Amino acid sequence: MRRFLLRLCLVSVLLLTPGTTLAGGVVSWGIMAVDSGEMDCNDFVAIAANGEHSLALKDDGSIIGWGYNNYNQATPPAERDYIAMATGYYHGLALKANGSIVGWGRDDYGQATPPAGADYVSIAAGREHSLALKADGSIACWGKDDYGQASPPDGGDYVAIAAGSYHSLALKADGSIVCWGRDDYGQANPPDGNDYVAVAAGGYHSLALKTDGSIVCWGRDNYGQATAPVGTDYVAIAAGSYHCIALKADGSIVCWGKNNYGQATAPVGVDYVAIAAGGYHGLALKADGSIIGWGKNDYGQVTPPVGRDFVAIDAGRRHSLTLRPDGSIVAWGWNNHGQVTSPAGADFVAIAAGFYHSLALKADGSIVCWGWNNHGQVTPPAGADYVVISAGGYHGLALKADGSIVGWGLNNHGQATPPAGADYVAIDAGGEHSLALKADGSIVCWGRNDYGQATSPAGADYVAIAAGNSHNLALKADGSIVGWGWNNHGQTTPPAGADYVAIAAGGWHSLALKADGSIVCWGWNDYNQSTAPEGEDFMAISGGGYHSLAMACQFKIAGDINGDCKVDFFDFAAMAGNWLIDCNVDPNNPACIPK
Repeated sequence: MRRFLLRLCLVSVLLLTPGTTLAGGVVSWGIMAVDSGEMDCNDFVAIAANGEHSLALKDDGSIIGWGYNNYNQATPPAERDYIAMATGYYHGLALKANGSIVGWGRDDYGQATPPAGADYVSIAAGREHSLALKADGSIACWGKDDYGQASPPDGGDYVAIAAGSYHSLALKADGSIVCWGRDDYGQANPPDGNDYVAVAAGGYHSLALKTDGSIVCWGRDNYGQATAPVGTDYVAIAAGSYHCIALKADGSIVCWGKNNYGQATAPVGVDYVAIAAGGYHGLALKADGSIIGWGKNDYGQVTPPVGRDFVAIDAGRRHSLTLRPDGSIVAWGWNNHGQVTSPAGADFVAIAAGFYHSLALKADGSIVCWGWNNHGQVTPPAGADYVVISAGGYHGLALKADGSIVGWGLNNHGQATPPAGADYVAIDAGGEHSLALKADGSIVCWGRNDYGQATSPAGADYVAIAAGNSHNLALKADGSIVGWGWNNHGQTTPPAGADYVAIAAGGWHSLALKADGSIVCWGWNDYNQSTAPEGEDFMAISGGGYHSLAMACQFKIAGDINGDCKVDFFDFAAMAGNWLIDCNVDPNNPACIPK
């Protein structure tokens, strides 16, 4: 019955096998997206940003996306032959090496359905329209055209394009600028002259870089976004909704315009080589190939987690937590109550994410909380004898070393008042209800019960539990899944089969990890939170309110554990139910067997 510890076993294995370094890349899908599984810190060659999401092009031709993902705009296709990319407000475009274009994300006006052909050399994406420059110098447009923004000018002498919210720009070979589309603030009324070398379009304003290195702005100027900075040493420009970014020849960055989220507060340093502006955030590519971000970060569009060295994950309503092998915490997502402002230190062994608060268990058995505290949910109980933590909607639970449970926070349905007893081995907190697994394999539920979510199921053959907003899942010893509670989206109707090794419950959707390392999802899918990633290399799962997380198997063995064997990788899913091990399984060495 050790299989129930799948979400918690990562720390346990670390403690039991000190010669092993467990490391996994994080994949997130749904309303917030990030894929850190193949993200290194210095292999990016281009960046793009719009709305509340970001993209980065890697040197291998692949694209990584992160941030707001309600239309899958932060989930680019998986090919590795891209040479350029562009982000619209809710859609994305990528230019392939063969000159063709791929689109994804919101497509209600056809903005993510590019024209056929393989003779394109540049792309640009506006709010709901898209542009492409062809090899012959002509322009193609598609998508929403209510202001004429998708009706390009004739001619075949264009060399660059840019798309604003509802207007478009093109730079001609003679250095002059042409604009079309919405013009209520003069944003589509370019300045005269033919000494321009680059153009950029924001929400309702436009920019152009001149041959002498100076910048010209026009259009709406309510936040100073169309008031160009002085100087003649600029080499690149970018425009957000109401702010602008410029790169100087010395590698430094200048920002201006609306600054309510810090988007117009430029980062320090002189080692930047490229810039990008999102709706209310900015990105910069450094000379070493790494990326930094600043500004609005409510969906993690500024700070994606990078690396492959995470050992635990948990998803809150709109934020996520990860734990590193060194005991430090990385958080991203919506931060309206400080729930992703994780504490300093490197002595944490477990994490839990609630609606708008977060918990962490320290190595000494004490608990730390942060985020919204309107019901006392971030005021943890005293003591240092806790071994498991769980975060509900506005309450928290902790399992003590003696097998008893403590609760705190919102208790309007009794969800923070656990039953007596000291024979519990697992806990999980839902929206306004709670679950506990007993040592005999039975389940106890308490709290809000309007959908039957706090009605304990019969039986004593359960090995794992998971609580969603108003529904529950339980994994049985035979590998099958049982669901109960609110089923408005089918979230309590699990798939058939008996080869599951872990379960997770999101707000109104459910996840299960199979023995082969693949993931199955069901329930609400409006934000693609139930569209599981492909692959059979996953080892842990977590469900948030509108998104999901998974950690991929990327374990590396630092050295022999007991001198008997040594391997580079092993299949974590195959170890389900056998956490205590003498050594890591080597298929070529029968002496290495699970304990």
